Amino acid sequence: MKKIFLFSVFCLFVQFAVGASAPKYGYWNQRLQIGSFRLPTPPSGFQPEYLDLNGDGQPDAISSITIDSIPVLWLDDDGDMRRGDLEGDMDNDCLLLDRDKDGVYDLVVKYADMNDDGQAELQLIAEYPKEEKRGWPNGHYMILLDTDHDHVFNYIDWNTMQLKCWEKYGVSDFYTDYSGNTAFLKIHTSTDQMVDLRLNWENPFLFYDPDRDGLSEMAIRVLDDPVAAPKAAEQGYEDRQVKGSANWVSIAVDLDNDNAQGNDFDFDCTLGFMGKGFDYTDQIHPLRNMRGLPEADKFFIDPRIRQLTELIYPDHRSAWPLIFERGEWKQVYFVFDEDDDCARWERVEFYYPMDPFKIGSNRGGVDNHSQSDWAGDRGEWDLDNSGNGQLYVSRFDGRIHLYGAEWGCWRIDQTAQYYQGYDRSWQNRAPKSFATVRYGDTDDNGFFDCIEYDLDGDHVFETRILLSELGVDDRCELIDVSRYKYNNFTRLFRKVAAGMWKNAEAACRVADHYGINTMWYAKWKTPYTDRERYNDGYWLQFYIYKDLEDLFIRNHDTGRLKELHRAYFAGAWNDLIR
Repeated sequence: MKKIFLFSVFCLFVQFAVGASAPKYGYWNQRLQIGSFRLPTPPSGFQPEYLDLNGDGQPDAISSITIDSIPVLWLDDDGDMRRGDLEGDMDNDCLLLDRDKDGVYDLVVKYADMNDDGQAELQLIAEYPKEEKRGWPNGHYMILLDTDHDHVFNYIDWNTMQLKCWEKYGVSDFYTDYSGNTAFLKIHTSTDQMVDLRLNWENPFLFYDPDRDGLSEMAIRVLDDPVAAPKAAEQGYEDRQVKGSANWVSIAVDLDNDNAQGNDFDFDCTLGFMGKGFDYTDQIHPLRNMRGLPEADKFFIDPRIRQLTELIYPDHRSAWPLIFERGEWKQVYFVFDEDDDCARWERVEFYYPMDPFKIGSNRGGVDNHSQSDWAGDRGEWDLDNSGNGQLYVSRFDGRIHLYGAEWGCWRIDQTAQYYQGYDRSWQNRAPKSFATVRYGDTDDNGFFDCIEYDLDGDHVFETRILLSELGVDDRCELIDVSRYKYNNFTRLFRKVAAGMWKNAEAACRVADHYGINTMWYAKWKTPYTDRERYNDGYWLQFYIYKDLEDLFIRNHDTGRLKELHRAYFAGAWNDLIR
């Protein structure tokens, strides 16, 4: 009797547990506080309709529903659909959703197996707003190219049915495939507003994984900005169209290759080119397995997306020579992430040649761009492309600078308080004050020779250094990156970091010679990485320089003071103890 009672209690417990956890509306993952990574299947008991579109007796489409009774249509584009299937496959099939249930499929997801290996290498997403709202910047046309064969494509939040390319784990492990050796093409409009679907706006965004660790060490963003197209407007398209030429390019580099799991993106600098650019219409890439049954074209707002036979874009191999050999550029920008806090997937966002002190999105400061870091980055601008994108390592601070830049600006964020991740902080968290360094080229020879400091944050440069007055030659060896590969960049940074630390060690010896106690700066005296040697070496030198300056001023030693300025800005510390 006791055994029967215990068994009955056990059965009631199981029944309660199962009943409590049973999905209320069908598929288990709906409206939960965890990620929704797949399209929810139809509710239990719902019978999908199998459509024979070409009359051959085989199903060519599944008409079904998902959460909230949203209509779903799966099109079989490779002939392997069977009755009883609840969904299509993800190698060649096409998914359509009518998210607002108005009878029009407004989200399309198409897969294509480009090499017939049974796995998709391409995912095309077309998103259509209401007809009266179509046109830039509404809608999406985005193509992911799985060039590293990890089968990761775009991310759609299936609870909201929205494309969310920016969702991520932790700091920068993005759900959309930006990591590794991969690429995408994208524009913020709907395809029915475009004249030529072979072209795109971000055309493309390329990610490079030279060390094959599954992470991206370089990224190249190529923009084909739309221009006025009155003839297109007359034909019913948007009045601005992409043109088959790239007018804006950015190259982002992880100089010290310190990205890792949990720190998936850590670009250190970005070099950008603006101008006429280059024509890329000869960069043709054939497509396979895009075309489905013509009888299914009626379901599409714009059936041309499944009729594509080719795309036109620079690829991983051609982008670099096109930028440097074919590109006609008017301006070059350079930005360096001095506080090493950039965790964005595309680049260190540029500073712009605007006010050094105004702060906030669209407020006219160097951080005018909404994705720029408020403080912590160093921007430099060659506004006439006199330097052709070349770089140099200066004597006055041992850092990489942009040759030909008329001026530059570094907003100091020594503790990386104002973090440049994907989501920028809100305006009320912006720094009220910050230290600023301004660079200028007063002799117009392409090298900075004027350095100004506002260290107290009052928007007045209290210190101005002219290298010519110190007898320091501002000219340096030029670095032509047009033939660079990734290992050239890492080698350059190792050399820069080593030089910075060598000077820091010399500065410590000088400090000892003059009785300056450097143990106050013990934190900076034991660097373990190239980035630490770069950062700690800079600050150790600067603090010792200022301590020695204070000492010589107190001692009224104007001779030593002049020697100090020259030694610091010439990178010649040993001159002070000869």
